[in-house]
Amino acid sequence: MNLHVLPVRTAGAAENMAIDFLLLQRYPDAGAPRFRHYEWRGPAFTFGFSQKIAFVREKLAADLPVDLCRRPTGGGIVDHRNDWTYALVIPRGHALEEARATQSYRSVHEALTDTLVAFGQPAELKAACEPPAEGEECAPVGPGVCFQRAELFDVVNRTTGAKIAGAAQKRNKHGLLFQGSIEKGSVAALDWDEFGVRFAAALARSLGGESTETPWPELHEDELSGLIERYSSPEWIEYR
Repeated sequence: MNLHVLPVRTAGAAENMAIDFLLLQRYPDAGAPRFRHYEWRGPAFTFGFSQKIAFVREKLAADLPVDLCRRPTGGGIVDHRNDWTYALVIPRGHALEEARATQSYRSVHEALTDTLVAFGQPAELKAACEPPAEGEECAPVGPGVCFQRAELFDVVNRTTGAKIAGAAQKRNKHGLLFQGSIEKGSVAALDWDEFGVRFAAALARSLGGESTETPWPELHEDELSGLIERYSSPEWIEYR
């Protein structure tokens, strides 16, 4: 099954989140996985669907005002001012969409790790949590500020342990939306355009196909505009 690789677009936070969601909901070829890398119109942060807006504002007090939007996926606060952002949509019925969240997370990040290693970067998967202190259990931490702490199957620098890449997911009746971020400052300088091509190819191989450059789909403009308005609204941003 080939992976549809869409053209790069630059947009504000609400529009980027709206497009990702519509690619899950309305993409015309429901049988094909789809992938896009996108840019940001200005300084932006996104935060997980379940996070409290008071917590977000407290953590970002020194950085506000910025373009801020709640994601449709989970996870923590992500700073997009110096990252390489992407979205992957897997249609319903695909083996990866039906896999457990940890398995889909691992599969995508294995492809990402392999690509970074091919560029000479000291990247690896974080395969387990740190050993717990005596009398404590090794347990995941709730979403906070992304890149402050690496969790299971994040991509990390194998030398320093610093987090390189993280992601968040959303599943519904249409499939799986995977939103990922790579912190550019955590790796040595590389050709990001070439990286995008190779990463898409690695993802396609993991999905059992090839990457195919695909024209932008004809999404319903009224629906897109309405969703952008929703994601820009205080009701959405301050939902929790």
